[in-house]
Amino acid sequence: MWPRLLLAVWLCGMSCLAQSQSPANDVTRDIDPQIAAVIASIKAIDNHAHPVLPPPNDGTDRNFDALPVDNMEPETDPVAWRPDNPQLPLAWKALWGFDATAPLDADGLKQLNAARARIKTREGEHYAAWVLDQTDIATMLGNRVAMGTGLAAPRFRWVPYIDALLFPLDNGSLTAATPDRAQFFPLEERLRKQYLQAAGLQAAPATLAEYLTRVVTPTLERQKAGGAVAEKFEVAYLRGFDFADVPRETAERIYAKWAAGGRPDPIEYKALQDFLFRSIAAECGRLGLPVHLHTMSGGGGYFDVAKGNPMLLENIFNDPRLRKTHFVMLHGGWPFVREAGALLQKPNVYLDLSQQSLTFPPRTMANWLREWLETFPDKVMFGTDGYPFSESMGWEEAAWIANRNARQALGLALTGMLRDGEIGRERAASIAQMVLRGTAAQLYGFQ
Repeated sequence: MWPRLLLAVWLCGMSCLAQSQSPANDVTRDIDPQIAAVIASIKAIDNHAHPVLPPPNDGTDRNFDALPVDNMEPETDPVAWRPDNPQLPLAWKALWGFDATAPLDADGLKQLNAARARIKTREGEHYAAWVLDQTDIATMLGNRVAMGTGLAAPRFRWVPYIDALLFPLDNGSLTAATPDRAQFFPLEERLRKQYLQAAGLQAAPATLAEYLTRVVTPTLERQKAGGAVAEKFEVAYLRGFDFADVPRETAERIYAKWAAGGRPDPIEYKALQDFLFRSIAAECGRLGLPVHLHTMSGGGGYFDVAKGNPMLLENIFNDPRLRKTHFVMLHGGWPFVREAGALLQKPNVYLDLSQQSLTFPPRTMANWLREWLETFPDKVMFGTDGYPFSESMGWEEAAWIANRNARQALGLALTGMLRDGEIGRERAASIAQMVLRGTAAQLYGFQ
């Protein structure tokens, strides 16, 4: 049965991979041709990305992120984010038919934008879906504050943000911690205000019980009714993953003490946040909304890498009260990739390839991807983290490059497992299907 199924996709698969591959870095030569063909034939579910609204709203859209990273102090960008990324010309050529060498000068950027504009004009409101077609992505989970025209189901599914509800008190001390957080917390407070207003409130209620019943639960229920398939915490940009198990009585006392005003004691405020994280996660479980967590070294020169270690979440994953909540470690936890892989033994924990599929070349990513697939292949999901990084690399180029890298890394990992006798061809095809589509479809209940 396997050879007959394979024959129908083999030529197409090899052609697709060859067209997207630079001869100077031809990793496809090391990928088994039959595995390559199967991977190329699968229309993927992208577990995490930040698509931008198509025309006519693309120029003013800022809802692609609750905490945009494009206005922070300069950092040392990874090579993949830089304007001289050697993969950019491949993406420009494939997407826009634009042939140039990176980095682009001012005139080159003008020509690139003109090439993009021609496609946008031609596709109009269907432009974002057209981008997915160029990357063989059937469905993209859009991590956005709000969706909009041109980002509709079933091609796009909504994953809103819920961090703002972790910080219901005065956030002055947290805002002053670093220049990055000085930028981020006013954005979180603005989003929290929107959530309060949607609940018919001008300020947070006087008691924790009211806050949970009048703000937290209604916000989650409203987002699910509006199409949300999961909830996203990018809390690692705002504080560490060290969530203690705080009794409700303690949290109630702290909330009541500071709800009327004043800058809360940092230790007490952390304890309240710890309690709220568990409460929100539990509600997500009740509502069938998986919890997405940013678990990779993040943008900005002040990101606290050590406190973003996913191992700090183990007490959350081990909490019996949260076993009905599914957690997804976005970006695979880099640099803690082995730690993230070990956490997949928890029955309600998953990870995806987003962002690392953009940041790392296929051979590099294939090393830890193979280890994950050798241990917990049904817990690993495809993702791009397509994001509007710069004028040279919009969300479109980021998604295209990440898709290409992820598929090649998957091919390399499966080929190594096949050649070492760990799996057969049918199992390789099954794992490819799980990673690119099947696991996400099952987790979110997609048809």
